[in-house]
Amino acid sequence: MKVFISAAIISFFLLMFQLVGLAASLPLMRISLENTETHVQTRMVELFVQELREKLKDTVAIELYTNAQLFRDKDVIQALSQGKVEMAIPGTWHVMNYEPNIGVFLLPFFYGRTAQMTYQVVDGYIGKSINTGIENKMQVKVIGRWLDLGHAHLFSMSKKIERYEDIQGLRVRVAGGVANEYRIKALGGVPMSVPWPDLSAYMEQGRIDAILTSYETIQSAHLDKKGIRYVFEDREYFPQYIPIMRGSFWKKLSTETRKIIQETWEKNVDFAREQAVVSQEEAKKKLIRNGLQVVTPAKSAIEKWRNTLSASQSGFVKAMHIDPDIIRTIIDNCQCD
Repeated sequence: MKVFISAAIISFFLLMFQLVGLAASLPLMRISLENTETHVQTRMVELFVQELREKLKDTVAIELYTNAQLFRDKDVIQALSQGKVEMAIPGTWHVMNYEPNIGVFLLPFFYGRTAQMTYQVVDGYIGKSINTGIENKMQVKVIGRWLDLGHAHLFSMSKKIERYEDIQGLRVRVAGGVANEYRIKALGGVPMSVPWPDLSAYMEQGRIDAILTSYETIQSAHLDKKGIRYVFEDREYFPQYIPIMRGSFWKKLSTETRKIIQETWEKNVDFAREQAVVSQEEAKKKLIRNGLQVVTPAKSAIEKWRNTLSASQSGFVKAMHIDPDIIRTIIDNCQCD
C-alpha cells in the first residue's frame, strides 16, 4: 500500500512538472487593458481570450491583465516596443500620437455624426490605409477591425450644460489626443488630459468640471457617485479601440497560429460592436434612474456647431499632421448622416 501511494505521488508530481515545463516552453502572450473588469471593452476581450485559449492551448500561453495592472494605455505602446507586453487594445486617441491620420475621426467633420458614418470610413480602404500606417510606424500588427466604445459626450458635475455657451470656461477632462483638446478649446472649454487611474482623485479634489466620455464608462466606474449629475449629449466623437500586437512577437508565430488569432478576433467584432450599443443604452437608463439629467442639443444646433468648428478644420489638420488628402477623400465620397 505504501509503495502504491508513493508511486501515485511520484506520478502526480511528474505530471505537474511536465505541465509546468510545457507552459514555460510556450510563447507567452500578455494582453494589457486599462479598463476595469466590468467595462464593455474588457468583457469583449475576455470572450476573445477564452476562445483563443481553447484553440491555442498547446501553442501559446495567454495572460490578460485589466485595470492598468501592467500599463496605462498612454504607456502601453512604448511597452510593446520594449518587449514588455505582446498585445494591447488602446483607444484611437492614444494611437494617433504615433499615426496622426487616425485623428481624422476626431476632426470637426465627424462631430455629431452617427456610428455608421465612422464605419463607412474605418472599415473601408481609408481605414485599411491607416492600419498599414500604424503597422509601419509602430512595428506592430493590427489583427483586425476596431472595437467600439460608443459616442462620447460631455458629462458635467455641478454645472448643467443646456446650450453650447454653457461649455465656456469648463475644465473638461479628456482621455488624451490633440484633437480632443482642440475641439474642447474650440467649444470654449479648457481641456485637461488626465489618465484614467488618476480621474477619481481629480474629481474628489474639484480639479475638473466635466468629463468627455461615454455612458458606459461613467456607469461601469460609478462616476455618478463621484459627482457626475448632467450630460450634454452632443456626440463629440466616436471612440474606438485598436487591436495591436507587437510585430516581433507576431513574426515568431506560425502562419496557422496567426490565422487563428485573426479569425477569432474577427468572429467577435460584430458581436462586440452590438454589445457596445447595448451597454451604452443600459448604462444610460441606469444613470437616469439614479438621477442623471440628459440634455440633447437639437440637430440644427449640432450642425451649426459642426460648421463653426469646420471653419478651423484646416488648422486642426495641419496641427495634427493629418494627410490633407485623406480628409478630402472622405468628404468627397461621404454618404453623410
